[in-house]
Amino acid sequence: MFRLGARQFSTLPPKSSTPFNHVKSLGPLNHIAIATKNAESAADFYRSVLGASQISPKVEQSDHGVSTVFITLGETKIELLEPLGDSSPISQFLEKNPAGGIHHICINVANLQASLDKVLEHKIRVLGKPKIGAHGKMVVFLHPKDCGGVLVELEEN
Repeated sequence: MFRLGARQFSTLPPKSSTPFNHVKSLGPLNHIAIATKNAESAADFYRSVLGASQISPKVEQSDHGVSTVFITLGETKIELLEPLGDSSPISQFLEKNPAGGIHHICINVANLQASLDKVLEHKIRVLGKPKIGAHGKMVVFLHPKDCGGVLVELEEN
């Protein structure tokens, strides 16, 4: 337990059953994805203002309807997502959030199928079938309504 002002917090994980309690393959956070209208100008902010150490070239991911730029900021990876046309899911996100913002988080898993089996067992909806993601590895997205309002991407590593 620790205190922050008048509030008390537990440092132990909750004992409730979660979809990943029995999946030993769950790994660390892979990246945070941010939707933006212009990935190159967003990357410039991370470089010039925040001192990003590595910024990848912009790459079209036509299967996903986006261009991506990956940024290394300390120990954190950020994926900038720029839409490739009006039918891109990122275009739809930007219509609702014109300034852009956090689109999803990505978590590494050792075995995507085992993780997928577990989330389906817990009735968590999956958005589409697993497919090759921006890193060239298998990914799948979990419905935000089943994940506390957060779009979660699982990536096999």
